[in-house]
Order: sequence, then C-alpha cells, then structure tokens
Amino acid sequence: MEMKEVKVGLIGLGTVGTGVAKILIEQKTLLLKKVGVPIVLKKIADRNLTRPRPVDLSGIELTTDASEVINDPDIDIVVELIGGYEPARTFILNAIKNGKHVITANKALLALYGEEIFDTATECNVDIGFEASVGGGIPLIRGIKEGLVANNILCFFGILNGTANYILTKMTNEGKPFKEVLKEAQQKGYAEADPTFDVEGIDTAHKLAILVGLCYGVPIDYKSIHIEGISQIEPVDIQFAQEFGYTIKLLAISHMTEQGIEARVHPTMIPSDHLLANVNGAYNALLVKGDAVGNVLFYGLGAGMMPTGSAVVSDIVDIARNIVKGANGRTPSMAFILGQRRPKSMVKIDEMDFRYYFRFYALDRPGVLSKISGILGRYNISLESVVQKGREVNGAVPIVMLTHEAREANVKQALKEIEGLEVVKDKPVFIRIEESLRIE
Repeated sequence: MEMKEVKVGLIGLGTVGTGVAKILIEQKTLLLKKVGVPIVLKKIADRNLTRPRPVDLSGIELTTDASEVINDPDIDIVVELIGGYEPARTFILNAIKNGKHVITANKALLALYGEEIFDTATECNVDIGFEASVGGGIPLIRGIKEGLVANNILCFFGILNGTANYILTKMTNEGKPFKEVLKEAQQKGYAEADPTFDVEGIDTAHKLAILVGLCYGVPIDYKSIHIEGISQIEPVDIQFAQEFGYTIKLLAISHMTEQGIEARVHPTMIPSDHLLANVNGAYNALLVKGDAVGNVLFYGLGAGMMPTGSAVVSDIVDIARNIVKGANGRTPSMAFILGQRRPKSMVKIDEMDFRYYFRFYALDRPGVLSKISGILGRYNISLESVVQKGREVNGAVPIVMLTHEAREANVKQALKEIEGLEVVKDKPVFIRIEESLRIE
C-alpha cells in the first residue's frame, strides 16, 4: 500500500513543541520535496491550549488529553516534548506499544529509562528518534551513529549545557561572582528558577550517559558518572587560570581505556588556545576522536525553540522516509545492532590521574607553604608551580599551586589533611587540568 502522507501527533506545546509545530507548518513544501509525501501535524496535546503562541494552529486538532494522541489510529509518529520522568515515560511506552514511532528530546528520561524504552521499541518494531536530547540543534546523535560509523570512538569532550557555559563565559569576561551572574542569567531567561540540573552538572551528565552508550556500544549507565558542578568556582580561580594559560569550562569527558570507560562531568582547566576554550555563551560543542577520522568538532546552539525544533523535525523526516520505504528499524537506535551492546567496566574517578590546580586561603605566616607542600609530598603529589599573591580575605591570602600528575584518591586525602591545618582558612579548591587537549 502506497503511503499518502505521514501523520504526526505532538505531546507538549512548550518552547520546543512550538518550534516543531512552526517548522512543520511553515516548511511543509520544503519537507515534501525531501520526503516525497506530506508530513501532516494532525493533533497536539497540551495542558494549556489558550496561551498565545507564534504559530497558526488552525486546522490542527487540539486536546488536553495525551491519550487522544497516543491512541489515534491515524497517527504514525508521536513526539513527546513535556520533559520529566512521569508521565513522559508512560506516554512513550504506551505509544510504542500502540505501534507508533516515537521522538523525544527528553535526555533525563533516556539517561535513566533509555534501556527500557529502546528494548520495548525493538520488541514492537518501531523507531525511536532522540536527536534533540543532546546538543539542541547540533546533529550530534546522527553524526556519531551514521557519520562516524566506521570508527572506534577513542574519547570525546563536550560543552553540553548552555546555561553553565553562559555563566562561566560571563564570569570570565566580566570578573563577576557566580551568584551574581546566575541571577542575571535567570532574569534573561537563560537559567531556570531552579538551576540545579544546569549548574551542578546533572543535565550535562544525562547527555554524557546517552553519548557513552552511543559511542561505545554499552547500556546507558547514568549512575556510574562522576558529577561536579560550577557553583564553587570563584572569579579568583578564573583569573589565576588565565595567568597560567587556561580557561575553565564545565566539560563532559569520556575516554575508552584498557582499564574501562571513563565518564565524568566537572569544571576543567583547558588550554586557552584550544577550540573548546573559545566556545562561549549559550553555545554547545562536542569534540569526538575516532581511530580512523581523528578529531571532529560539532558546534552550535544547544537549546532554544528553533534550534531544538530543527533537531526534532530532522528525526520526523528520518522516520517518515523509513515509513515511506517500509524500512523501519534500518538504523539501530543506539548505533549497535541487537545483542552487540554489552556492559564494560567503568573506571572510578579515584583511580584516575590528573594534573591539578589547588587554591588555599592561608594565614600569611612563615612556614605555611612548607607545611602544605610537606603534606602533598607525603601523598606523592609533586608541584610544578606555586603562586602566593593577592589581597587578604579575613586575614588570609590565596596560595595557588599547579601539580604534576597525581592520583585522585591521594589528592582528596591530602586536601582533607591540609583543610585541618589551623593556618588554612576555608575549604581548599581543586580543579582538574585536561592536558590531552593541548594543541601540539
């Protein structure tokens, strides 16, 4: 039977949902030329149907009941854009069981329940699209899944949260403290009223979990990721980093090593001449290294109505083409065919070695430096450089140190001991330095 048109149902008409509706309606002629049959937005479910939106929805069925979309026999593709864990998970699973192909931008849901969703889709012989879940408008998922299919992925480094990157960029450029910049970001709409997921690295870790599964052919394992945020970073740290030739970014980092997979999110000092150091504002980027291709950089807007809407529509078109050709299931959701995705051991952060930046506030007295360096020496932490300067804060001055490579577990023990010294005020700050990004 020849397909006359592909019908889409949308659950959630917030920022991204509005972008998707706008593109499907305004670009219908362009999409027809690229698919061969019309893509029709048949029905939209949203809790609030009266709010004004910058798109003409006349001719589209509107409902406040998501089950009307999920159970509509005419709808081929269900797009879930409500976010959160529930009822999104139930909606998606019910749609799959009803034989619908599903598209979602819900990275938190995929990070925690992705395996259940992908397994159910395989059982029901439907496709899952999730391009918009990582990197907004940047075609990361398809780039890795199809463009880099010939490669073993060796490692990748990502700036994957626009809010955190915007805050760090403002702190770097204007020297303002974290809380002040966060407040500005909230007023401008770049940060949520509750910014925890963004600034504490949780959103980045959700995206990292999906990428680890995609790149290495392992089940998604969010719980094994080490997560730190940026709320402890102070302007003084950014200033010292610049003096040493580094820029501080919140990075998602993963390496495939002989010991297993490294997967971590934390503030990182990277060489200021590196491309990633110059990804600023709300932009996202992902640097992927493949064994055949070498380094590939993806860059673009990681959020927003139209960029994220663009990614969702790319999935709609991809699945529509499969429907037209009767070729669903052609590309595995997570790049590897059924039965070839197997768990691998994850390396704990305490077992990793890094160079470090340390900052202590210590009383300006003779012998303080030797006390601190003596403790570090006992834990096999050798120093590359030491700077003691700056104004006093509550009678203490900042002491900043860069180390040679040291074991994370040793660093944590040493810093705990140093924190207990009477001459040291405040908790010591440490930031890892990522030397593998140095340009040769």
